[in-house]
Amino acid sequence: MHRGEGHCHPMQSLAVTALALPAALSLPRLAVMLLALAVLVVVVAIATRRYWQAWQRSPQEVPRNDALRERDDHLKLALWASGEHFWDYDLVRRRMHRMRADENAQHSAEITVVTRQSDMPTIHELDMPLVMQRLRSHLQGETPLFMSEHRMDLNGNGNWAWVRARGRVVERDQDGRPLRIAGTARDITASRNAEYEHRIASEVMRTMSEAVAVLDWNHQFIAINEAFTRITGYTDTEVIGQPVALLDSAQHDDAFMDRMHAELERDGRWSGELWKVRKDGEEILCKIETNVVPDASGQRRLYVLVLNDITEQKRAEQELRYLANYDTLTSLPNRSLLSERLSRAIVRARRENGRVAVLFIDLDRFKDINDSLGHATGDRILRAAAARVQQTVGAQHTVARLSGDEFTVVLEDISSAQDAEDIAQQIITAFMQPLSFGERLELSVSPSIGISLYPDHAQVPTDLLKHADTAMYQAKAAGRHTYQLYSESMDEKTRHRAILASALRRALERNELSLVYQPRLSLKQQRITGVEALLRWQSKEFGEVSPGQFIPLAEESGLILEIGAWALREALQTLRSWHAQGFPDLTVAVNVSAMQLQRGDLADVVARTLGETGVAAGFLELELTESVIMANPEKNADTLRACRRLGVFIAIDDFGTGYSSLAYLKRLPLTTLKIDQEFVSDLTHDVDDEAITSTIINMGHSLSLNVIAEGVETAAQLQFLHDHGCDEIQGHWIAHALTAEACLQFIREHGLRPAAIKAVS
Repeated sequence: MHRGEGHCHPMQSLAVTALALPAALSLPRLAVMLLALAVLVVVVAIATRRYWQAWQRSPQEVPRNDALRERDDHLKLALWASGEHFWDYDLVRRRMHRMRADENAQHSAEITVVTRQSDMPTIHELDMPLVMQRLRSHLQGETPLFMSEHRMDLNGNGNWAWVRARGRVVERDQDGRPLRIAGTARDITASRNAEYEHRIASEVMRTMSEAVAVLDWNHQFIAINEAFTRITGYTDTEVIGQPVALLDSAQHDDAFMDRMHAELERDGRWSGELWKVRKDGEEILCKIETNVVPDASGQRRLYVLVLNDITEQKRAEQELRYLANYDTLTSLPNRSLLSERLSRAIVRARRENGRVAVLFIDLDRFKDINDSLGHATGDRILRAAAARVQQTVGAQHTVARLSGDEFTVVLEDISSAQDAEDIAQQIITAFMQPLSFGERLELSVSPSIGISLYPDHAQVPTDLLKHADTAMYQAKAAGRHTYQLYSESMDEKTRHRAILASALRRALERNELSLVYQPRLSLKQQRITGVEALLRWQSKEFGEVSPGQFIPLAEESGLILEIGAWALREALQTLRSWHAQGFPDLTVAVNVSAMQLQRGDLADVVARTLGETGVAAGFLELELTESVIMANPEKNADTLRACRRLGVFIAIDDFGTGYSSLAYLKRLPLTTLKIDQEFVSDLTHDVDDEAITSTIINMGHSLSLNVIAEGVETAAQLQFLHDHGCDEIQGHWIAHALTAEACLQFIREHGLRPAAIKAVS
């Protein structure tokens, strides 16, 4: 409690205070001091009783002889030397007599005694119950002495002081009832505060997360805390008295240790990182702070060590540095380290009047491979591709992975663009050999490469990378599996693409998008059974824009969701019109993009649009490519099953060009298989395409799927497909893609095509 926290009435009882002796005192010393204090109390009590009796008598009754003065001198000396206050309490009159020596006296001859007679000083209300208990026990003869430590307002000014009080009954009546009690008291506020601070310091040291050790002047342990044991494994009994060298590691030579000790002795402190050895032999890296402090006597030095195990912290920092500069999958430098190395290469080239080339590498159709074979296989492909590139260009050049399937090579010390082109061709040639993954698994992957040069094309790293990226896209546009050297004209194409993307955002508002329809002929029924709806864009600024240009732009920008929903509604409205005009059996197939499927709400969109247009679900077929379906086969299968439950049909488009698994193909709710025109175009000319096409037809029928061949343009192709049991065909042999009005007119006139029927009959 602090001063002023509360008080009790002075007449409630007697109280005297106590404080334990300092912890540093040993038990034998404590016993001696207690015995001495008891003797002092008896001496003071006897002397005080005689002095009190003399004080109560009249001057005529008490002669002031030399003996009395000698006793008075002895009392004053005892009070002055011990710092004790004498008190005598009259239990009947409830009066307190206090006596103390003048503490300011410099010599024994100058000692004066201050006496005071008053009521009992106020005892702190929180201490009163314990004081009363101890006093009652003594008065009842249960204890030989009254002893207590408590707070009192000695001067009546509201300031609380801790006092240690001792006393005993000095007078009783004829019946043995106590009349007076006397004893000594001492102000121990300062020692109590010191002890309190000591306890706080000890608790702080005990609870510290850092290991703390105190060494003596010989560098031997004299104290440790719990954290020291936790970090080093040593208990206090194992290290007390042992030299601090017990923890030393052989990783630091004598010269280093000598420098450390010299600095410590010179500056009085040292901090740094040291390897230490735990009790179990494990080496740990510690952050150590050592300070020199004097001991209690101030004569000798003590050393206080604060240790913190930073082994895991340093390991984490190293890992962070690695993660900040290297790709974890391939162990190649990442974009950050690439930028740093490219910058240094440019500085050297500028100083030496040299050249630097940047090769931007992208794996062709990697997304399809990754989506169909799984991300685990995709990661193995990336690691193998990284190793293949590094092996080809050599360790003297930097190979980095930017993201996904994008790699970058920095070529230094080249004399011309031809040197960069030669290395690009070497990389392309190296990838002609399949990537091997063990377990008899091999996969062919081809790269597309863009090249930019310093100082020919750019002066700074960001521009070099951008130009190489632009050239890489031109390589893909040129047919993939090749390289392109950057030219300024490529930027014009890039700018055109950006402008085109901006115009596409306004296409729907301007009614620039439309649908055309390509009829499908049933070889079994010998009639047109349906159409495929195809998207077209007639731009006011750019004229007719190819779907191969704007569809990817729509997917990149997210516009494909809005455009896809519009195309579905437009196709169903057209079909409803045709049904009303006398062609109630016609169906329509609508293409679905990857983004539409991955959103997961395709079934809801289809159901809502069917309800709005009034078309039955059985007249709608959704077409999706292999790569779209296999991007996330499990999730996409659930979405397609939801669509299939509506009654719509599901077709897989461009079959044979992707990487779909037959196991997944069986689990998907498919109704139709469409053979890609890449195989159909060479029918009757390429035996491999013929074998592939016939196999797809047979496989589709074995899975109870309707098989449609795309891109039929000749009678020979038609005949082959008919002979091998293909169900339907579409292509220019039947009709080009037509507007809604023209397609309906074609169906009216050629719903049955005698020429086609004759060719296959």
